[in-house]
Amino acid sequence: MKELPTLAFLPFLALTNVFVKTCAAPPVRPVLTGPGMAYLGSTALFSCAAPGASSPLTYDLTLDGVVTRTSRRAERPASFALRVTERSGGSYRCLATGGGGAGASDSVRLTVVTPPSNTRVTSEPSPPVVYEGARVTLSCVVTRGSHLSYTWLFNRSEITSPSSSFNLQGNTLEIAQAAPEQAGLYSCMAWSRIGDVSRFSSSSEILVTVKVYVSKPRISFSVFKEGDGYRGNVTCWSRRGSPPLNFSLSVDDKEVGSVTAAERPAAWFSVAVVPGLDMGDARCQVSTDVQELTSDSVTLEVVPVGGAAKVEVEHLYRADSKLAAIILTCGVSRGTFPYVSWLYNDSVLPAEAHAEPLFQPVLPQYVLADRGRALVLAAPGPRESGYYSCRVRDSYDEAGPWVESPAALVHVTDRILNSMPRATPSPETPQNVHISSLEVITMAFCCFLLLMLAVGVACVYAMLHHRHGVCLPVNVRNSDALPLSAPSRVDTSAERDVQNQNQVNGPVTLNQSDLQFIQYMENTYY
Repeated sequence: MKELPTLAFLPFLALTNVFVKTCAAPPVRPVLTGPGMAYLGSTALFSCAAPGASSPLTYDLTLDGVVTRTSRRAERPASFALRVTERSGGSYRCLATGGGGAGASDSVRLTVVTPPSNTRVTSEPSPPVVYEGARVTLSCVVTRGSHLSYTWLFNRSEITSPSSSFNLQGNTLEIAQAAPEQAGLYSCMAWSRIGDVSRFSSSSEILVTVKVYVSKPRISFSVFKEGDGYRGNVTCWSRRGSPPLNFSLSVDDKEVGSVTAAERPAAWFSVAVVPGLDMGDARCQVSTDVQELTSDSVTLEVVPVGGAAKVEVEHLYRADSKLAAIILTCGVSRGTFPYVSWLYNDSVLPAEAHAEPLFQPVLPQYVLADRGRALVLAAPGPRESGYYSCRVRDSYDEAGPWVESPAALVHVTDRILNSMPRATPSPETPQNVHISSLEVITMAFCCFLLLMLAVGVACVYAMLHHRHGVCLPVNVRNSDALPLSAPSRVDTSAERDVQNQNQVNGPVTLNQSDLQFIQYMENTYY
């Protein structure tokens, strides 16, 4: 009966013993280290240590509160190597127990990164074929991948930053207003990076086509000989436009042919023509999937060369009044397709100044312009002086007759080279006249000298008149004297005639102009 109270105190004594031991043991504070990100399929290494805790310890690695790995009775920090799967991401902690204590580390969050794979480029619209000014959106799409960045390439050169031409946002590349220079090959690369390790996946190239709107077509035609007849070669073309283009030719509103231009914005049609006859009005039409345009009309009429030919000469001067060039133009009264040949001193000039390496041309400094209708002497000198003429025939008939112009003389001297001619150009060939500063000064000085001479003569006359007191009885047909302005010039010969006549014959009869001059001199000097 006495042992019953002692047994009742045994649980209390056991709890007291445990409490004392627990309070006496040092605290366990484990530290967990590990990666924050890891690629799917790689190995993530975690390390757990409890500095200051007595060994041995038991370490438990938990993921979101669930123990995944355990290291028992470890004498050193525990290491945990985990194969990263899609479920490996989350919050990891380390629990350390032993030495009469236990503790938990701070959490380390692991993010699983999926490398990119099967990268490709999609477009809107699809396929990426648009007209200039339209919007194109390209997207870089992957089958698998997370935490990705994107790099775009245009014609295999990296697009480094957004610009007025390209707008980069996420995995998209936007061309707000497509231009022809933005047509080409586009590709993208999806990539991710963890530390120094990168994983990437590149797409194949996609061709972006930017079509150019076709411009209004133009029409022209030429003539060539075919057997005993003639054919007209009608050309339809546009300055701009992306093939394929559908061209058609109509004569008097009736379609005579059509063709699809696959390489360039031009097409050719052959029609029958008869020189001297009007074959009708021709027009070209061009059409695409979004446009249809018509050219102006041209009359299919071939007028043979005829009438008279003429050479006109024009001199061009530089700002310093030196001769720069001479242009000779050949004109003919009529002819739709004239072929012009030039002659110098009755010798035919070649079509090109240096047509043959061993040939020494008559005039090395000349150029043909305007389909041979103009002969330009680019550096005229005395050796270019001579007689120039032209002859004209139909370009489509090499055996046709020539119409020859009279010869025009071109005379170039050193004086002409260094100054402009002062002669007034003829009304038939007007020329621009330039007056140098020296000529202006000379003319002004001459005018001033003449003015001073006139004033001097007037002063001498006034002095002589005042000294001798000449009184001239005058018979005037009109006695009404009016106030007069100063005359513009003095006629000294008339004054001498009046004086001589007064000395010899006595009174003299003066007309109205003489009376006005005398009154002006008296009012001025008396």
